[in-house]
Amino acid sequence: MGCLVVLLGFITPRFAVVTLWLFTDYMSRAYGGWLLPTLGFFFLPTTTIAYAIAQNSIHAQLGKTIVVVLGVLVDVGVFGKGRGVAKDRGVRRESS
Repeated sequence: MGCLVVLLGFITPRFAVVTLWLFTDYMSRAYGGWLLPTLGFFFLPTTTIAYAIAQNSIHAQLGKTIVVVLGVLVDVGVFGKGRGVAKDRGVRRESS
């Protein structure tokens, strides 16, 4: 069950990025080209969506910064959660 939650955590923001990119102009209004959204899709998908929301919907600079920082925190939390779960279960990771 835990693996399913982690899998959904990885897939859902990427699905949202692709949906916004294909069916709306929301991403193209926030980003000038295709490179940053593509990199964001692979590395920081929630931050990519948060930046698009901040650029399209929020007019105050402080509000934009808060939304993007929350996106980064969510991305870091999704990636960091697996390490904490493995440590709690006593799973040892072998270093190369």
